[in-house]
Amino acid sequence: MIYFTSDTHFGEPRALSIDRRPFANLAEHDAALIANWNETVAPEDDIWHLGDFASMRYGFAEQLLARLSGRKHLIVGNNDPPGTLEASGWHSVQHYAELTVDGQLLILCHYPFRTWNQMGKRSINLHGHSHGRLKPMPRQFDVGVDARGLRPVSLADLLPRLR
Repeated sequence: MIYFTSDTHFGEPRALSIDRRPFANLAEHDAALIANWNETVAPEDDIWHLGDFASMRYGFAEQLLARLSGRKHLIVGNNDPPGTLEASGWHSVQHYAELTVDGQLLILCHYPFRTWNQMGKRSINLHGHSHGRLKPMPRQFDVGVDARGLRPVSLADLLPRLR
């Protein structure tokens, strides 16, 4: 199975205030997001994190990646420091990716696009960055935790017709 998520902001206090997440403190926030991830993603699954993974504290991302299930791919976000990009535990790290899942072309980037490759041929843009605050466009989905119940989602979760 393949899953998508974004904007977890593990270890970042501003996630509680700016993003208005429903947790009393950062430890509770991180524990809940880790539990949600591991309840959803199996060790043999692929998970694409579309940016803004974790705190800038050196070594934090690497320790966190060891606790999270799945083969993890990072699409770099604007708040991903070098320590996150260089952490062992990523299967791949890039700024942009295109992949086909169940015959559907997906365009992956941290940022939402106004237009994207093969848009006229029904490709889908998955993104983060906006924390569920953008008006949805056809075939464009915010996979960030704020927009998706604080957990990773599959393509079938986004497109019920594929279930």
